[in-house]
Amino acid sequence: MAKKLATNIPRIALTPAEAAAAIGVGPDFFEANVAPELRLIRRGRKRLIPIAELERWIATNAEEPPVNGRLVR
Repeated sequence: MAKKLATNIPRIALTPAEAAAAIGVGPDFFEANVAPELRLIRRGRKRLIPIAELERWIATNAEEPPVNGRLVR
């Protein structure tokens, strides 16, 4: 049986449900609209999303700030 570590270890990957919660969307929306654009780690039935992938997706999909009251696309 593995021992539980006494210190908190920073997470570098999340489950799909955790990733959805981390970016503020539901699991169904995440699976349909976000996960297809991410590189995933797959081992057997386990899927993990690297936090760096979530950060990349957010940066890529963020809109530009308004310039003189207008959105730039």
